[in-house]
Amino acid sequence: MASTDSTNVAKDGSDLAGLEAGLDALETVQTGRKPFRQTFTEKILPPVLAVALVLAVWQALVSFKVVDDPTKLPAPSAVWDVVHTAWLQGELLGYIWTSVSRGLLGFCFALLIGTPLGLIVARVKFVRAAIGPILSGLQSLPSVAWVPPAVIWLGLNNSMMYAVILLGAVPSIANGLVSGVDQVPPLFLRAGRTLGATGLRGTWHIVLPAALPGYVAGLKQGWAFSWRSLMAAEIIASFPDLGVGLGQLLENGRNASDMAMVFEAILLILIVGIAIDLLIFSPLERWVLRSRGLLVKS
Repeated sequence: MASTDSTNVAKDGSDLAGLEAGLDALETVQTGRKPFRQTFTEKILPPVLAVALVLAVWQALVSFKVVDDPTKLPAPSAVWDVVHTAWLQGELLGYIWTSVSRGLLGFCFALLIGTPLGLIVARVKFVRAAIGPILSGLQSLPSVAWVPPAVIWLGLNNSMMYAVILLGAVPSIANGLVSGVDQVPPLFLRAGRTLGATGLRGTWHIVLPAALPGYVAGLKQGWAFSWRSLMAAEIIASFPDLGVGLGQLLENGRNASDMAMVFEAILLILIVGIAIDLLIFSPLERWVLRSRGLLVKS
């Protein structure tokens, strides 16, 4: 009888060991680098095919004269000629840098204002009741609405551009952080207080790390609002001393009835927006998800 019991115990132990080994194998993260062929198939080929399809449809509309007026829809080759000419003249990078430098600097200012504002709104009930609805309303207000008052208040200068960016981006950043703080489990806060993490220490070590997914989402949306606000400001408030950014290039094409230039500006605005997202916000978002076990590197 004792021999049978010992046999069962040994069997149960081996079963538990096998179960633990299986669970460990499931949780093991594969850190090996993906082969280039797999990366090309999964990440590079789909957007390339999508762009090729758009270009093919665009060219077909022109070739088969579905839209036979080049002043309304220029051929892809005509747009490429305009881009190539701007590159050869050394103007293309100037257009991009004028807008990107303004957008990133304005976004940094918005980050410095929106982050503490979001923390105060999230943690102080009276402040939340007072200005929380105002932030939500400002977030839904079209950015273009701020351009006329900003021009009247500040004039046609870079300060006006940054003011429009701030008014467009700060509410999104603050609301993103508020949303992230609201999703912090109360258990984390109680555990932090038990360990002595209160006040600013608790905010830095407990609240902000736990609210990071919502905060990053707010940053991503804040950049989108910054970029859109800047384009609206450059289109409406054109002035020679401000230089020619992408929004001003778009407006110049409209004034000249040059649809190739208009499409050039639209494509550059789109490319810059995609590039900023791929280079900054997508890696940041993946890092946050991976650090929480929500995205496994395979």
